[in-house]
Amino acid sequence: MLKALIHEKLQNYGFCNHGLLKKMYSNLDFGTLFSQTLYQQGNISVKAMILEKICKLDENSRPLRMATLPEPVPGKDEIVIKISTCGVCHTELDEIEGRTPPSVLPMVLGHQVVGRVAARGPGAERFKTGDRVGAAWIFSACGSCDFCRTGRENLCASFMATGRDANGGYAEYMRVPQGFAYAIPGDLADVEAAPLLCAGAIGYRSLCLTGIEDGQLLGLTGFGASAHLVLKMVIRRFPRSKVFVFARSQKERAFAIELGAAWAGDIGDVPPEYLHAIIDTTPVWKPLMEALQCLKPGGRLVINAIRKESRDNSLLTQLDYPRHLWMEKELKSVANVTRRDVREFLKIAAEIPIKPEFQEYPLKEANTALMELKQRKIRGAKVLRIG
Repeated sequence: MLKALIHEKLQNYGFCNHGLLKKMYSNLDFGTLFSQTLYQQGNISVKAMILEKICKLDENSRPLRMATLPEPVPGKDEIVIKISTCGVCHTELDEIEGRTPPSVLPMVLGHQVVGRVAARGPGAERFKTGDRVGAAWIFSACGSCDFCRTGRENLCASFMATGRDANGGYAEYMRVPQGFAYAIPGDLADVEAAPLLCAGAIGYRSLCLTGIEDGQLLGLTGFGASAHLVLKMVIRRFPRSKVFVFARSQKERAFAIELGAAWAGDIGDVPPEYLHAIIDTTPVWKPLMEALQCLKPGGRLVINAIRKESRDNSLLTQLDYPRHLWMEKELKSVANVTRRDVREFLKIAAEIPIKPEFQEYPLKEANTALMELKQRKIRGAKVLRIG
C-alpha cells in the first residue's frame, strides 16, 4: 500500500519513468520517500525551497517553491543539521532541467551545506549537539563494493547525492549520515565554508587529476565558483605555475586577472603559451574543443562537469584527430567527489587560507541566484543565507 501511494504521488509530479522508479526503489528506503510526501498532508515545521517538476529555466524562471516540511528525524547513525548557509551550484541547474534529475520529486536541492548538529539518531556519536558541520554532494555510498573499499566511493553504483537522491540544504534542516558529515574549520565563517564543500572540493579533485607540478602551466576554461578557488589554490601551492583563464565574459576575465591569473582571454582565443593541463568547468562543448587545441603534446584536459548541455553537440562532429587529440593528449572526466576530497580540501583551505569570493542571498531568493547562475552573472560563488 505504501509503495502504491508513493508511486501515485511520483506520477502526480510527472515522474513516470518506470525504469528510473525501479532503480529508485532499490536505492531508497520507503521511510525516506514517505517522509518527503508528508508536508502535503499538513505536518508542518520546516521552511524549504522545493523542486516539484523538471522544467527548462528559459521557460520557467521560478522552478522552486517555498514550502513547509516536517522537521527531519535522524535514523540510526544519522544527524540532523540546523542549516545556516548553503551554496548554489551549477549542478542544481542540471537537476532542474533534467540532465541529472532527482530520483524522487518533490526534492529539496542543495549540497554545499553548513550548520550545526541539532539532533542525533541512535549510534550517532561522532559529533556532539551544537557542533558545526557540513554536508557535501556525496550523501552516501554502499561501503562494500570494490570502489568503496579502495577509496573511490565517488564511482559506487549505489552513490547517492545530497539534494538529488536525498533532501538537501535549501531548507532550515536536513538529515545526513554521520559518516558523510564534516567538521568545519574554525577560521572559516559559515558563508565562506559552504562553497568549499563542492566548488572547492571538486576543484581540488580536478586539480589532482591534472597531475600538474609546480612550474607547469595550467588553463581554466570557465571562471565560476570552482575555477576561482582553483586559481587561489594554485597560486599558493604551485607558486611557479602560471594560470591562463578562458571565459566568455569580460567581467569574469577581469576578475581572473584581479585574483592573479597570468592571462585571460575569450573562449577560442590563443594563449601566449601551450599548456600542460586545462580544467574545463563549462556546461557546453565549444570550450572543450577549443581547449584541446591549446594543450602541449602529452597535455591533459580534465572535464569538471556532471553533464554537458546538448545545444552545441553538433560541434563534436568537427573533432579532428590530428589537431585535437594526437600527440598523446588526454581527456579525463571528474565524477562526483569522495569524502577524502572534502576533508583534504577543507584542511588545505584552512591552512593556506583559501576563502571564496561570494554573493549572498536569502533562502526565498534561491530562484534569483539560480537564474543569475544560468545567465552567467557570476563573481565567485553564490550562497544562500538560511539561519
